[in-house]
Amino acid sequence: MGDGILLSGGLDTSIIASITAKYKPLDAFTVAFQNGPSPDIEYATLMAKNLNFKHTIYKFDEDTLYDTLPIVINALKTFDPMEIRNSVVIYLGLKVARENGVHAVMTGDGSDELFAGYSFLFNFEKDKLNEELEKLWSAMTFSSIPLAKELGMKPILPFLEPNFKKFACEINAEYKIHPENGKIYGKWILRKAYEEILPQKIVWRDKVPIEAGAGTAILPAFFNQVISDNDFQQRKDFYLNEDGVAIRDKEHLFYYEIFRKVVGIPHPMDEYGKQCPYCHSNVANSGTFCRTCGAYPV
Repeated sequence: MGDGILLSGGLDTSIIASITAKYKPLDAFTVAFQNGPSPDIEYATLMAKNLNFKHTIYKFDEDTLYDTLPIVINALKTFDPMEIRNSVVIYLGLKVARENGVHAVMTGDGSDELFAGYSFLFNFEKDKLNEELEKLWSAMTFSSIPLAKELGMKPILPFLEPNFKKFACEINAEYKIHPENGKIYGKWILRKAYEEILPQKIVWRDKVPIEAGAGTAILPAFFNQVISDNDFQQRKDFYLNEDGVAIRDKEHLFYYEIFRKVVGIPHPMDEYGKQCPYCHSNVANSGTFCRTCGAYPV
């Protein structure tokens, strides 16, 4: 068991926290961008109080965001906005944990992939759902692993322990996506298993991406204000002509300029392999998503 947990108050981290609490107390860490709404704080506080955990809530400002972005972008080798919005929160949670003397931290990574937590899966027929889940399982990666390494810490991902992962993969998909009280839920079997153990508002809480729970979902609007339209167009045209990189919006531009400085201009490691048409990084032959620039579909 780890000494700490990144606690969002979502179903996944709450399950892990409730199990671990039977054996040892944990230091819980919740991170939020002070400029945006962060519902995770309410749910995480509820769980931490229920389990009598020491709970650290860390709210970061614009200066901390600017300081953190180059570290995250360099560690992950990406300028994909969605990845960065989520991973800044993870990195800061890990960093605060380390500053509090915690060196092994648990996360809820893997549950959404194993138990069909994503809403885009809800309308697939059974065979197609199984096919999409297998694609997720073969391609899933989690930034908590390289970010913990960057900080010299140990990430613990209980849902991906080999025996449990095998067990989860073998569960019939009809127990993963299932109606309850007239609404379709992912991770249904986990919710039912813990509906008498966790608070109801957590058991039936909708899946919320990290960016929405921690407030970084406002970053697109934030960078729209930071960068003028004229400046954006000039810099966008420059990078397309100079680097062959297609910039989608102002947030994307901001991250790309950091990427260009700390990583370099993106290029294919295998010139004969499949390349992203928007940044020329390699993409898996069967892949439809570019992990470098975030383009989809490719």
